Amino acid sequence: MFLHGGPGTPGEGLPEVAADLAAAGFDVYAYDQLGAGRSTRLRDVTGYTVARQVADLEAIRVRLGADRLILVGRSWGASLAAQYLAAHPGRVAKAVFTSPGLIWPAAWPDGGTGDPWTRATPEQRRERDELFSNPRILALTVLQGIDPEAAHRLVGDDEADELLHRFAVIGKDTGTCLGAAPAPVHDNRQGFYVNQLTVADFATVEDPRPALRRTRVPSLIMRGTCDFIPAPVAAEYREVLPGATLVDVPAAGHAIAAEQPEVYTRTLLTFLSE
Repeated sequence: MFLHGGPGTPGEGLPEVAADLAAAGFDVYAYDQLGAGRSTRLRDVTGYTVARQVADLEAIRVRLGADRLILVGRSWGASLAAQYLAAHPGRVAKAVFTSPGLIWPAAWPDGGTGDPWTRATPEQRRERDELFSNPRILALTVLQGIDPEAAHRLVGDDEADELLHRFAVIGKDTGTCLGAAPAPVHDNRQGFYVNQLTVADFATVEDPRPALRRTRVPSLIMRGTCDFIPAPVAAEYREVLPGATLVDVPAAGHAIAAEQPEVYTRTLLTFLSE
């Protein structure tokens, strides 16, 4: 089960490695998380919470009739996988955390996630700043911190999702290694409100690390050596998860599967077949 990043930034369909996994005998799934891609947008945006995302993943497991899942989470998807593992350790066979986001934001008062925009070109920064200089968007930015439902009434899902999509397209190559090929653009739209509200809720969740330290689920962490997320974030997964393995992938940034597909596929298949 592949868990996309964001929150609210899905890919398009199954990742390329899915064909190799299927050939090796695995049933492979990916889904657009609530509020993103082709999944439902909530009328009440305050319903976008980490707990809801964990509950959705558990509901999918039940619907599939799977006793246990192998979770492969990237970026925020790794954070979600950790939350699910803490809540349902007996339902996870193995876990893979790729370019992982934070386990628990409260442990990183400085933010901890790094900033890919430090690698942006002046033109990319100009386009980003122009995008958010619109008076309606400025009002949205202020209002969502005060009354998210009022913000939603002011700027609906279609307009807000298009805003996040344009933002993502402008910055899509800021997380890669210098000189990497440009990433393709797909039309499976991002979810603005699930991004904003889930990030806000994530800052309030209870510490999952005590529960994670009690798990005995084989775990793999992969981190690109030029990922903008600092190395200590991935290292914390290794420290918290008993027996976890951390693999540094040279010449890869935040999108390991795209920048080093052969290494990514080989590492993943080796771990899953052990």
